[in-house]
Amino acid sequence: MDREAIMRLDEVKKTYIMGEVSVEALKETTFEIFNRELLVILGPSGSGKSTLLNLVGGMDKPTAGKILFQNKDLAQVSDKELTLFRRQEVGFVFQFYNLIADLTAEENIALAAELVNDPLPVDDVLREVGLDDRREHFPAQLSGGEQQRVSIARAIVKKPQFLLCDEPTGALDYETGKIILGLLAEISREGHSSVIIVTHNTAIAAMADRVVRMRSGEIVELIINAEPLPPERIEW
Repeated sequence: MDREAIMRLDEVKKTYIMGEVSVEALKETTFEIFNRELLVILGPSGSGKSTLLNLVGGMDKPTAGKILFQNKDLAQVSDKELTLFRRQEVGFVFQFYNLIADLTAEENIALAAELVNDPLPVDDVLREVGLDDRREHFPAQLSGGEQQRVSIARAIVKKPQFLLCDEPTGALDYETGKIILGLLAEISREGHSSVIIVTHNTAIAAMADRVVRMRSGEIVELIINAEPLPPERIEW
C-alpha cells in the first residue's frame, strides 16, 4: 500500500484494574493507519477490537505506549486536547445510531457541523447519503437504514480524518446492511477520511483494503487485500 500513514500506534497496551484483578484488554500493539484506507478490525466479543477503536478515536488513553498523530502523542496530551482531537478529527458511527430523537435528520447533522470551523454543507451531505427528501423527518419516522445514513452523515459533515464505525450493520437487515457498507466504501474512496469498521462479521473483511484480525487482546493477523470486493458482492 502506497498511502501515507496518518496515525501510528507504537507498543500500545491497555490494562483495566478491577478490584484486585488486572485485565489486559489490549496487549502490546504496533501498527499504522493509512490515509483514506478502509480498514476492518475483525474479532469475536472480548477480542480487544473495541478497546483498539476507543484508543484510535481518543475516547481512552493507553496504559503504555504511544499513539502518534500529527507530531503529537495522544497518550500524553491533556484531556482538553484529546477532546479537541475527537471533535475535529473523528466521526463516530454506532450500531444503534445514537441520534437525538427530537431533532430532524437535517438538525442532527447541522448540530455536528457546528462543532468544527469548516464543515461540509449540510445539503451536500444529505444528498450524498440519499436523504435529501427525508431531511425534515425525525428519527422515529425513519427506517433503521435511514437512521444509520443520518448517523454517517452526522459523522462525515465534520470532514474527519477518521470515520470510526462500531458494528455499523449490526442492527440492520442483510440488504440494508450492504447498502450501508457500500456508502462507507464510497466515503473511503471519494472522501478524505480513513474508514475503520469494527465487526465480528468475517464476510465484511473482503471489502477492506486491510484487515486486522484480533483474538484475546492482540493482533494475530494483518491482511492486505490486493483486490477488495465491492460490498454488493459480499454475502453472509
